[in-house]
Amino acid sequence: MASPSSLLCEEQFQCSICLEIFTSPVSTPCGHNFCMVCIGGYWDSSVECQCPMCKETFYRRPDLRVNTFIAGMAEQMKKLMLSPPEEHSAQPGDVPCDICTGRKLRAVKSCLVCLASYCSVHIKPHYDAAKLNQHKLIEPVSDIEDRLCKKHQKVLELFCREDQICVCQFCTETDHSGHNTVSLKEECRQKKAQLGETEAEVQQKFQDRLKKVEEIRQAVELSRLGAQREAEDSEQVFRALVRSIERSQAELLELIEEKQRAAERWAEGLIEELEQEITELERKRTELGQLSHTEDHIHFLQSLPALRPSPHTKDWSDITVTSDLCLEAVRRAVSQLEERLREGLEELPEIKLQRLRRHAVDVTLDANTAHPHLILSEDGKQVRAGVEPQALPDNPERFDTGVNILGKEGFSSGRHYWEVEVGEKTGWDLGVARESINKKGMITLRPEDGYWTLWLRNGNEYKALAAPSVLLPLSPKPRTVGVFVDYGGGQVSFYNVEARSHIYTFTDTFTEKLYPFFSPYLNDGGENAAPLIISPVRPTD
Repeated sequence: MASPSSLLCEEQFQCSICLEIFTSPVSTPCGHNFCMVCIGGYWDSSVECQCPMCKETFYRRPDLRVNTFIAGMAEQMKKLMLSPPEEHSAQPGDVPCDICTGRKLRAVKSCLVCLASYCSVHIKPHYDAAKLNQHKLIEPVSDIEDRLCKKHQKVLELFCREDQICVCQFCTETDHSGHNTVSLKEECRQKKAQLGETEAEVQQKFQDRLKKVEEIRQAVELSRLGAQREAEDSEQVFRALVRSIERSQAELLELIEEKQRAAERWAEGLIEELEQEITELERKRTELGQLSHTEDHIHFLQSLPALRPSPHTKDWSDITVTSDLCLEAVRRAVSQLEERLREGLEELPEIKLQRLRRHAVDVTLDANTAHPHLILSEDGKQVRAGVEPQALPDNPERFDTGVNILGKEGFSSGRHYWEVEVGEKTGWDLGVARESINKKGMITLRPEDGYWTLWLRNGNEYKALAAPSVLLPLSPKPRTVGVFVDYGGGQVSFYNVEARSHIYTFTDTFTEKLYPFFSPYLNDGGENAAPLIISPVRPTD
């Protein structure tokens, strides 16, 4: 059967105002219990009659009476505390009773007036109601001397806000005279309020970092998906290459076999012709041999004219048969295979992006072309849209209607590549513009007017501004856009750098110098205030 001490807990009979065992406990209408003196004093010092625990407000001050049941249980708890069991002996790490001699019991309270700690036996005098308001009991502490003023040996019960230290009453009359001092309770209340603000700030940072972790995880997942997509694309390319190799091999074998068959037919024809001549020559040789051995002079002389002319034969001295029938065919097949392999590898996104980065150029924004609403960074690598226009000279190079800006460097030949970080912006324009574009008044972004551009509106509407414009359902959304210009090849291409994917390519003929074109679009009440950033191109692996 459980002992009474295991069934009762000191905290169950502790007043939340004085933090001591109930003395004359009373219950409020909301069901919470307090010492009669404590709750009465609390209401006397308050504007409203309110429960200290749940903050329920009573429009009439309740008529409180002692709860005899709780009072009896509180007395029983005091008796249990005054009769500690053997296991209440002070253990390492406990605060020992300062009064016990010999075996010291564990202290249950420390008194700031007596400057001593007491076990449940020696604390008994402090539960005398007459002394309750004269002594200050706290949870047991071993450093009770640190709670005294070193100079006046009085309890530290005030806080000096000028010097940010705890002081005693005498300090306010001497070293801290005229200083702003408040009770420790008041200062703790204010500091806890400040702590709440700090806690809220820490919580916000905590949430921000959780969000950043999630962003990184999403980026890793996008990278994984991109790698998977690249692997699948590469597999398709190499499968096509293998099929092409097998097809080329089959074509080559067929060609070799056909040439071999033709060579054999030609050789057989030669052999047949040679065999016919050999037969004729053999017959002629036999007749001549027979004639040379005849003794019939008349027959010899009459037959000789018919046999003397040599039989008609072909000149075989220039006829040769070579065994190298297919070398040129092999060379052509290998050359074609090499070209197909090169073209296939060029289409792999990773390899293509690496090749494009070999043409990276250093692009800087031209402040002389910037619309007055645009704000540039000192290094000329970032541009964002402001709310109010700046006082800038209206020079011929400056855009006066569209919030646009050009790069300083123009291109009239070669290949050029740069990358622009667009982040989470809800609107932007990127591309190139020819040198003779109109920068004043209304502007239409289309190739016939000298603009080859891509834009974003409303956070998810991507378009290639061709004629007509082309809606681009991009997924994932590009956070960094690569722009590639092949002037001689007549191409302007856009790429999603993170996804390593192609977005769109304009094909045209260029006759003027081209300049990088940028627009961070409107500020949109701060929703699109982030800048466009010309980011350095990472070196290829």
